[in-house]
Amino acid sequence: MEVVTHFVNDSVEFYKWSLTIADKRVENWPMMGSAFPTLAISCLYLLFLWAGPRFMQDRQPYTLRKTLIVYNFSMVVLNFYIAKELLIASRAAKYSYLCQPVNYSKDVNEVRIASALWWYYISKGVEFLDTVFFILRKKFNQVSFLHVYHHCTMFILWWIGIKWVPGGQAFFGATINSSIHVLMYGYYGLAALGPHMQKYLWWKKYLTIIQMIQFHVTIGHAGHSLYTGCPFPNWMQWALIGYAVTFIILFANFYYHAYRGKPAHKGSKPVANGTSAVTNGHSKVEELEVNGKKQKKARNKRE
Repeated sequence: MEVVTHFVNDSVEFYKWSLTIADKRVENWPMMGSAFPTLAISCLYLLFLWAGPRFMQDRQPYTLRKTLIVYNFSMVVLNFYIAKELLIASRAAKYSYLCQPVNYSKDVNEVRIASALWWYYISKGVEFLDTVFFILRKKFNQVSFLHVYHHCTMFILWWIGIKWVPGGQAFFGATINSSIHVLMYGYYGLAALGPHMQKYLWWKKYLTIIQMIQFHVTIGHAGHSLYTGCPFPNWMQWALIGYAVTFIILFANFYYHAYRGKPAHKGSKPVANGTSAVTNGHSKVEELEVNGKKQKKARNKRE
């Protein structure tokens, strides 16, 4: 017990010390004064993961079609704004795409970049609604480990990023990721419009490929910075590399099982926030196969 007490005390002291070297520009921004709001929202998210399916167990799934359309296209607008702000401000500040230290000054472009990164962090909290919608629609099979790991960790880790390094090389990954999210939520928004959009949604698997490329680029970018001695915090570079490796493994596993591990079936419905042709955990293909067997058995009995 004494060891635990010492560990907790040392952790508290380290946190207090770390606040002394945090970026003073953001300390009074919403959600940035303390880690508590971010951790509290993340804990509520995990609690909903447990309570939500139990709440929906004996209830009919919600359709939420209009809600999904508004939500997804709103996320397109938000991510486009973030990517646009980061690109314009970084160009104006003459940022290097290979090595860019953090500038903690109150230069208008630096503050603009920090502000865009703050919105990027906020967007990761808004993305918790992806999971909420899955559960309310009883798409429980879509709430995978990859899904939960991605949503929960991004929100917490980007609070750390904004608190200590809201600029410099941090802009690079956020710009790429927000640009990809414009495509991703655009896809989900189109899928939510209805089955008539299916013929325009042939590019689903390429979203996963682009995301995996993003993680490899992140590793290469951070590795180059470490190799050349770029004056950007090394702890952040190593954290990015380790984090990207976990995503490469998880996304590769998802891609294999979704597109390589089994043959594709024609006529599947378009994806809406990551869902495929699935109804309460059973695919239409499985349903047809089961019905076919039942019909065959019934025919044998009649004969």
